[in-house]
Amino acid sequence: MGLADGIRKHGFRKWYERELLGSHAWLVLTFLCTIGLAAAFEGLSLGGTDARLGNFAAIGLCGVVGVVALRRYLYRLMHAEQVANQAVCAQCQTYGRLEVAAEEAGGRRLRVRCRHCAHEWSLEG
Repeated sequence: MGLADGIRKHGFRKWYERELLGSHAWLVLTFLCTIGLAAAFEGLSLGGTDARLGNFAAIGLCGVVGVVALRRYLYRLMHAEQVANQAVCAQCQTYGRLEVAAEEAGGRRLRVRCRHCAHEWSLEG
């Protein structure tokens, strides 16, 4: 779901909350991969040849998944924060009470309107 669709369907504050929860789910996956890496490295010193091959596979898998999860966490967190920093009405200083007026540039830029004073401005998404 895109930025405009998410704000239209849930409202800005719920969209922001969902983005933060989604990003932190990626952080939990990164943490679990770190634990998996530690366990696989520990297993290298304990097992025989067959176990080492499995541990090397686990190290590779946990490493790749962990890096992808960390990148997704950082992307979603920074995207949510970037949009949230622009969600303050310049006229009345109300935060997060906005509605989508129009989409510009293929959905990357939104024209939004303050629900409190009807002032319009652009959000870069």
